[in-house]
Amino acid sequence: MTIKRYGVEGGTGTGGQHLPFSRAVEADGWLYVSGQVPMVKGEVIDGGIVAQSHQAIKNVLAILAEAGYGPEHVVRCGVWLDDARDFQSFNRVFQEYFGANPPARACVQSSMVVDCKVEVDCIAFKR
Repeated sequence: MTIKRYGVEGGTGTGGQHLPFSRAVEADGWLYVSGQVPMVKGEVIDGGIVAQSHQAIKNVLAILAEAGYGPEHVVRCGVWLDDARDFQSFNRVFQEYFGANPPARACVQSSMVVDCKVEVDCIAFKR
């Protein structure tokens, strides 16, 4: 089995902090994408749940594309919402990206490590 790591150099988090983990790890056709928050160039974007959901999902999709995967390869997503009342708004955004190929999904309310409203990770598979 071959293991390939994407972004092993780590990213940059809020305040320029080095992030000591891979953006994604691929093993035997499986791709595990680390949780993505609505961050651009190391800073969380302004906006409510809709804007932040779009950015978090776009960050996931960018990593999938970098590894040669697409939304049709996603078999499971994990979603963390800062506020459970954002569930329906998040679902509308999620459906825009995954409506044609809906993956299994878990969604929980959780305090965020960074000051944002949503975090999304995923597992994808491709032969």
